[in-house]
Amino acid sequence: MLTGDMLRRSAERFPQKPAILWEGQSLSYSELDQSANKLANALIARKLTKGAKVGIISRNRTEYGIAFFGVARSGAVLVNVSVLYAPEELAYVLAKADIELLFYEDIFAEKVEAVREKLPKLNETIRIGGEGEDAFRSFYADASDELPDVGIVEDDPFCMTYTGGTTGRPKGVLCSHRNRMITAHTVMVEEAIDERDVVGIVTPMFHVAALNIMFQPAILAGATTTLLSKWDTGEFAAMAKKTGMTAAFMVPTQVSMVVADPGFDAANFATWRKLSFAGAPMPDWVQVEMLKVLPDVKMTQIYGQSEMGVLTSLRHWNLPEKLGSIGRQAYNVDVAIIDQDGNHVEVGEIGEIVSRGENVMLEYYNEPEQTEAFWKHGWAHTGDVGTIDADGFITLVDRSKDMIISGGENIYPKEIENAIYDHPAVAECAVFGIPDDKWGEVPAAYVMLKADQSLSEEELVEHCAERLARFKRPQLVKFVETFPKTPIGKIQKNILREPFWNDREKKI
Repeated sequence: MLTGDMLRRSAERFPQKPAILWEGQSLSYSELDQSANKLANALIARKLTKGAKVGIISRNRTEYGIAFFGVARSGAVLVNVSVLYAPEELAYVLAKADIELLFYEDIFAEKVEAVREKLPKLNETIRIGGEGEDAFRSFYADASDELPDVGIVEDDPFCMTYTGGTTGRPKGVLCSHRNRMITAHTVMVEEAIDERDVVGIVTPMFHVAALNIMFQPAILAGATTTLLSKWDTGEFAAMAKKTGMTAAFMVPTQVSMVVADPGFDAANFATWRKLSFAGAPMPDWVQVEMLKVLPDVKMTQIYGQSEMGVLTSLRHWNLPEKLGSIGRQAYNVDVAIIDQDGNHVEVGEIGEIVSRGENVMLEYYNEPEQTEAFWKHGWAHTGDVGTIDADGFITLVDRSKDMIISGGENIYPKEIENAIYDHPAVAECAVFGIPDDKWGEVPAAYVMLKADQSLSEEELVEHCAERLARFKRPQLVKFVETFPKTPIGKIQKNILREPFWNDREKKI
C-alpha cells in the first residue's frame, strides 16, 4: 500500500470526519485528501523529479500533515528536519540530504536564512504561517485537487528522518512506502488504534515516533489526530479535555511531568484510554502513579528504531509478570537475538537485537559504508544487546555505542565529543550519560586540556552552544589530568560513569 492510499481510503470512508485538530482548527479527511493532492501537483509543476528531496522544518501543525501526504503523492521524498538543530547542524543536514525545496515554519526563518548561502542545491523556500500572505497555501492554491498521475511503487523512497551517527554526524534514514506501511500496521494492531480514537500527537513530528509511529497509523485507521505544537503539561491537559483525546504516544519524561504536575486534574483526561511509550524505560514510580490517578489508561511499551520502525511491544496484560521487559516481537516483523557469529542465542544468553524484512529501511542516505555495516549475517543490527526468555520476551541489557537517552531524545556522545575537540585547548575528552530526575539522563563531559592551556566550564559550554542543540550540550563539565584507559588506549567510560550510577539503577 502506498502512503497516499492510506489517506485516500480513509477519506473515502470518513469524508467529513476531522482528520487533524490543531489550535481550534479542524481539517476533515476530505479536505486533507484534496490539499495533499494540490500540494503534490504543485510540486510536480515545479519540475521536481521523482525522488527529489523536499525538506520541512516545522513544529506540529496542520501544514505538516498536508506536507507529509502531499510530498508522498508527488513521488518526492520528504526530509524531516529537527527544529532543535544549531545552524551548523542544520546546514550539514540540508546539504547532505540534497534538499531542493524547503518548507519552514516562520519562527525558524532566521535559522534558514543563516544557512541559505551554504546550500547551492536549495532552489526554493516556502514559509509556513506568520503574518501576511499564507505562503504555504498560496504555493498550491491554483493546483489541481485530482490525484496526480505519478508512477510510484511500494519500494520507492518517500521519507527520511535523521538519527545520530557513530561518526558524530546525523545520518539520513531513507525509507520506502512499504517500510513505513509495515510499521503503520504494526502500530494499529499492537497499540489497538481504530477509527473511534482521537490520537494525541505530542512529540515532534520531525521524529519517527510522532510521524510514522503515531500520525501515519492514525490516518490509516481513520482516527482523528490532535496536534500539540509545544510540550506543556497545562496545554496538554487542555487539549486532551477539549478534543476528547483517547490515545497518545509519549516519552516517559512527559508522562512523569503529567503525573507530577501540581495542577493535575483527572477530569481533564476523562476520555483517555491508551498510552504507548518508548524512547527510554518508564520508571516504576511513574507507572504506579499513572495506575493510581488514571486507572482507565492502558499502557503499551514499544521498542524500535528509526531504521526499523516498531520491533516489539509489551501490552498491559503482560504486567506485572513481564515488567522490565520491552515485550516480544510485533506480529508482522522478524526479530532475533544473535551472537557475534550470527547464531541465535539460547534463552537467557546475551546477544545483539536484530531484525530483517520489509520493515527495515532502504539505506543511510549517501552513507554506503555505514549502510553496509548496518547489515551482518543477513540481519539489520540495532546496536542494542539483550536477552530473551522462554516466552519470547526481550530484555535490554545495554545500549552499545554509549547512547544517551535524555527526555526521549537520542544523544550520541561522539557528536558532542567532536564539538569539544574543535576547541584548541582540548587534548582529550569523554562524554557519557549521568542520571537526571527530570530527563532521565543528561550528558556529562570529562575534559583533559593541553599543556599550558586554560579553559573554564562556562567557556566550554558556550563553545558547544555554537555547534550543538541545547539538549545535547554538557550539563556537567569536569577537567581531569588523565583518563583510565584500556591496554589499546581506549578511554574506559564505564569507570567514569560508575560513580554517578552507584546508588541507583541505570535503566537502559
